Amino acid sequence: MESKANGELSGRDIACKPLEIEDCKEADVSSGPSEAHDEELPIPPPDTLQGWIVVFGALIALTLTIGTTAAYGVYLQAYKLDEFPDTSTSLLSWIGTLQFSCMCFVGIGVGVLCERVDTRLLCLFGSIVAGLALIIASFCHSPGALLATQGIMFGFGGAFLYVPAVALPPMWFEKYRGLATSVAVAGTGIGGVWQSFAARAMMENVGRGWALRISGLVLIGVCSAISPLLRTRMRPARREKIIDFSVLRGVRFPLLFFTTLLGGGAYYIPIYNFPSYSVIVLGKTQSWGANMSAIIGPINALWLACTGTCLSVLVLWLPFKTVGPYLASVILFGFFSGAIVSLVPVSAASLFGIKRLPSIMGLIMLAYAIGGLISSPPAGAMLDKFGHGTDFTSLIIFAGVLAAASVATQSVLRVVISRQFLMKA
Repeated sequence: MESKANGELSGRDIACKPLEIEDCKEADVSSGPSEAHDEELPIPPPDTLQGWIVVFGALIALTLTIGTTAAYGVYLQAYKLDEFPDTSTSLLSWIGTLQFSCMCFVGIGVGVLCERVDTRLLCLFGSIVAGLALIIASFCHSPGALLATQGIMFGFGGAFLYVPAVALPPMWFEKYRGLATSVAVAGTGIGGVWQSFAARAMMENVGRGWALRISGLVLIGVCSAISPLLRTRMRPARREKIIDFSVLRGVRFPLLFFTTLLGGGAYYIPIYNFPSYSVIVLGKTQSWGANMSAIIGPINALWLACTGTCLSVLVLWLPFKTVGPYLASVILFGFFSGAIVSLVPVSAASLFGIKRLPSIMGLIMLAYAIGGLISSPPAGAMLDKFGHGTDFTSLIIFAGVLAAASVATQSVLRVVISRQFLMKA
């Protein structure tokens, strides 16, 4: 590749080969002279202290966004058993489903904005909107109002924090990319543990309304403070296309997409229903059940994570109705399913490169969103219709089938990459 006298790259955009990110040398290629100003901006070196600062900001952002959605099982338990006992489980499940699904649908656009707008401003906007959503929800006393606030509004604001927090850490690293992404996404598990315990403690001491108000105020204060840390390392040259659909060519992206869709669907059925199962089937207290949400917390590792999630549901949760196997299922599910969340961004970077990772993760958000829509509400309907609110068998089978299908698509993706299974991929 030869350079012109003025330093511009000759020819059209040069695409990175999958699994050969280093070949790109992270050069800021452009498609015309009008974009030369992008090339003049120096790109900070990878694997520096600045990168770890971004990781810290991402960890906090995910702790307070995905942690909130992971803790919804505690609120669902309270809504189902106390506040709205005559409302169907399916309808109440929609509140948590819309939290994450709206976050993912809006995330498609946020991924595009991350390539055009300062990510620090996007995160600040998301902090305010998501926090206000919880505060407004604290004054709502009907499922419909909670759907609009705790569900849709929170999901909308959360997208402006979630997408940058997931997409930015891999951009700042080469040697430690997997470690950095895992540390950042550990916030999802930390948030689930902390917020589940905190939500139950606050509801018992100050009530559901103040539990939401306090959570909203904390989110606004903390995430607004860390928003300046979430800056991008490189800004791709502007293009006429809003979304680069060239990534859809071939089979790799569709396979990763459906792996994420099915795995995401399998993820939210157990995490929302573990607490209620503890009370209804095992006869435990609501506080004990709430603690079950707190326990929940590239390519080869993703396959293992999908497989472990599937086995924890079908082998341990489905056949037994005693505390021992149930606890083992909760712990293993939390360990493996949390890895799915952290490994998808690393896998996407490995397959398609890091320059367009924000917009690619925006498309991946669509998979998570669809997965949420086809999982928790239908599972709640199955619990109401086939299990009469007490038999969770059909719900567990549905979660296991989604997890098994995710393993199947991930297995095909691994074969497409290479049939040498001992090869690092």
